[in-house]
Amino acid sequence: MVRRGRTAWGPRARDRLVLIGPGLSCLVVLLLIPLALLIGYTAFRRGRFGGIAYESGVTGENFARLADPVYAGVLTDSLRIAAVTTLLALLLGYPTAHAIARLPRRWRTVALVLAVLPFWTSFLIRTYAWIVLLNSQGVVNTALIRIGVIDRPLGFLYTEPAVVTGLFHTYLPLIVLPLYAAIERVDPRLLEASADLGAGSARTFLRVTLPLTLPGVLTGCVFVFVPSLGNFVVPELLGGGRTVMVGNLIGDQFLTARDWPFGSVLALALLALLVLLFSAQAWAARRPGGR
Repeated sequence: MVRRGRTAWGPRARDRLVLIGPGLSCLVVLLLIPLALLIGYTAFRRGRFGGIAYESGVTGENFARLADPVYAGVLTDSLRIAAVTTLLALLLGYPTAHAIARLPRRWRTVALVLAVLPFWTSFLIRTYAWIVLLNSQGVVNTALIRIGVIDRPLGFLYTEPAVVTGLFHTYLPLIVLPLYAAIERVDPRLLEASADLGAGSARTFLRVTLPLTLPGVLTGCVFVFVPSLGNFVVPELLGGGRTVMVGNLIGDQFLTARDWPFGSVLALALLALLVLLFSAQAWAARRPGGR
């Protein structure tokens, strides 16, 4: 019996290993090893010409630098920009997803394809398109001057609103899809029952639709907030170096200042913040099901 069990388990174990082996290898090579290197770098000092000075010994001063008001300000600005971007995406994404979910079934696929159509274009091309639109000689300023709204070009580009606009446009589809999935699963009979009991459209939305779609709202907000917080391309191109986010700060530490130990500390701090955010989202998403 034991020998038969081993014989039966052996092929299944090999089959499972063949299936999970490539994904597990990528996980180890592309995530666990770089993460281990980052953790190791945090314990050393920057070398004279950059990199790591292993001969200097172990130190904890890199973590103490996180308390510097300059870096705390960058993190605060990044959180604010990401939060504003997420709020704008939610305010526009929810009615968009609701409208798509109420379309006839044959048109829903077309609407969803149109919603994710920006992802078919290069991320850099979309960002450079906003530069063309927002610069002093761009389409927006030219149109406003021609219709008489302004007399001279306004400085739309290289501002924080320009960064928020670029992030909002980039990640809007990420909130529409989970919201659509959540709204589409709402039983129409519940809405009819609410109307039969005398509730208006606003009360039905607040008491029925919104609570039932809250997991989709939380998931979509996380999908927008997390990449917005770590993005460095949009602040670099649309912010012009005036708007510094934590992604730009980490990139500058590795590529410009070559301070790998402190850059690793910043990267791990951002990673810890995102893990806490995902944990909070998972906890909040489980609560309705628990009740």
